[in-house]
Amino acid sequence: MVPSSLEPTASISAPPPIGVLISGRGSNLQAIMTAIDEGRLHARIAVVLSNRADAAGLARATAAGLVVDVVDHRAFPSRADFEEALARRLREARVSLICLAGFMRILSPVFLEYFPGQVLNVHPSLLPAFPGIDAQRQAWAHGVKVAGATVHMVTPDLDAGPIVLQAAVPVLESDTEDSLAARILVEEHRLYPLAIAIVLEQRWRLDGRRLVVPR
Repeated sequence: MVPSSLEPTASISAPPPIGVLISGRGSNLQAIMTAIDEGRLHARIAVVLSNRADAAGLARATAAGLVVDVVDHRAFPSRADFEEALARRLREARVSLICLAGFMRILSPVFLEYFPGQVLNVHPSLLPAFPGIDAQRQAWAHGVKVAGATVHMVTPDLDAGPIVLQAAVPVLESDTEDSLAARILVEEHRLYPLAIAIVLEQRWRLDGRRLVVPR
């Protein structure tokens, strides 16, 4: 069930602070940073957090002068302790929205209760098809003719929250898993800033589990 707090509230004139969570190279983080720099996204990255100290995306964020921190999941005795530390750091940054950008940890319902309706994720498939890891490989191996990317709100069910935006990517006969993944990534980079803007600007409403964006 989608939390009632997903309903939009009053708009904010100042750039709303967002937190970005990464585990790897941070290419979607870069897409968000670029959209902000180019004026296509009215937001401010308040903090970039990673569960891995060797995540290449941390260097991107540091070079851009952003606040970065590492909350290593391996340093905590339990997932609950890790998520409490992660949530504490995000609350300290007073973020309005949390954007998962290649963050390779599943967040539990306990974490999501701290931030109901405030967590977005970008997934490399046309959900609800191919949830979970290796979605591009799943699509390619399954022989589908159309794959794509989805930005959705994060709920306790894996990759099953309300869909904000999607983009289709044709699967070519000549495609490999890697070439398909590369073209899907282009759409991820295009979609994610647009979806973040929609959610931050309250240009949406919920109809059941459907997220409707007025034209």
